[in-house]
Amino acid sequence: MARLLEFESVSKAYGKKIALQQITMAIEPGRIVGLLGSNGSGKSTLMRLAAGLEHPDAGKIRILGHLPGQASKAAVSFMPDRPQFEKWMTVGEALDFQRDFFNDFDATKSERMLDFMKLSRRDKASALSKGMQERLQLTLALSRRASLYLLDEPIGGVDPVARDHILDALVEFYEEDSSVVVSTHLIADIERIFDEVIMIREGSLLLQREVEQIRMESGKSVDQLFKEVYAEC
Repeated sequence: MARLLEFESVSKAYGKKIALQQITMAIEPGRIVGLLGSNGSGKSTLMRLAAGLEHPDAGKIRILGHLPGQASKAAVSFMPDRPQFEKWMTVGEALDFQRDFFNDFDATKSERMLDFMKLSRRDKASALSKGMQERLQLTLALSRRASLYLLDEPIGGVDPVARDHILDALVEFYEEDSSVVVSTHLIADIERIFDEVIMIREGSLLLQREVEQIRMESGKSVDQLFKEVYAEC
């Protein structure tokens, strides 16, 4: 089976600001991967490139063995750090829009997720709390039968109870033969769901490693290793 996502010496700059620098990494199927770094480290740029929303200045990106294009976009479900729905919509209207736009939308799965997330199709998006909006965002992203799910800061700015519910939903509803990449700087709150982690700093790759390998070899949590690695840079 082809790797879901490959970056080969990928670089990206915005004017004089270097966002990513010579990133080489790969993600296999069946993984939940933490993309870790502080704000401004390049996490969102990496996700937009993987989603095909931007193009690298140098290097190659492959999704399921193919260069980014219409086919690769159809295989990727991207949850940005901003709402994918309009505030005037109801939850049902947001889901219907997603269904009309994506051929791989799974209506049965979306209804299961609504129940799990304690959302009603009649709820107005404008009346939802920050945590409930995050739940709707995740429902929209995971209701697709995608190969690669890219979730940009899915628990940023929500309370601990909402975080746990969102993480439980992520584990429950992502496709088992797919992979999920979750960007976050809230490592201690989310590392329990990761199979492996990728750490980046100022656009450069620091490491990509299995979580169990980290714990067995260093005796540290991912959060502890992250703080140690960043302190050395």
